[in-house]
Amino acid sequence: MQMTYTQQVNTVVENTSEQTGFKKIIPQLMEKGLDKINLSMFNEDTRKELLNALGDEYLRKGKLQEALKTFILTGNKQKLTAVGDEYDKLALVSNAVDSYALADAHEKLLKIGIRCLNDSRLGDAIKAFRALNNNELLTKVGEECVKKNRWEFAIEVFQAINNKQKIGEVGDKCLAEHKLGYAAKAYELAEDKERLSALGDACLKEGLVNTAVTAYTKAGNEIMLHFIRENFLKQ
Repeated sequence: MQMTYTQQVNTVVENTSEQTGFKKIIPQLMEKGLDKINLSMFNEDTRKELLNALGDEYLRKGKLQEALKTFILTGNKQKLTAVGDEYDKLALVSNAVDSYALADAHEKLLKIGIRCLNDSRLGDAIKAFRALNNNELLTKVGEECVKKNRWEFAIEVFQAINNKQKIGEVGDKCLAEHKLGYAAKAYELAEDKERLSALGDACLKEGLVNTAVTAYTKAGNEIMLHFIRENFLKQ
């Protein structure tokens, strides 16, 4: 009688020696696919051993996404770091940062974050330093974002470290550069009603009545809202 897939796996595992490991069944597991493998019949140690062996083979064959998923399941931080190293070699920096973050590989995150900052890969630098929860370096990235007019990243950084003063200052620069959408976002995050009213004034001067209404509404500026309703919105 032909054995089922599960019976085949059980038989091989039972007959596996310490020297051969799980080499005999890894090709079958790879062919079946990680998402379709059922190892519920094994104890936790055996499941982890099987999955780590599978992850090693994925890593050896350069199937990094599959390797990453496998090592996440086993919580193997050393191997997650190895996946990050492979991504880094391929210049897939964002993936490398994600892998190092999952591995809690702080030294690797610091090194790659600083490199990204020096290379003006600001998004990846932010991701690395956020994973490290390093406010000092995040502030440095934020200031670099402002210098390069990367407003969205600058707002993201200063929001992450809850620096409302810096967010407001970014909004001022955005307003000066006529980037009204970014200015509105910054002032709202900074919870700065005075600046939101100033944004409303700037929008009204340019005839952007609806945008001005939004800014005044967020600022709670009832006087200017009443002025607009009486003079611009009445039919």
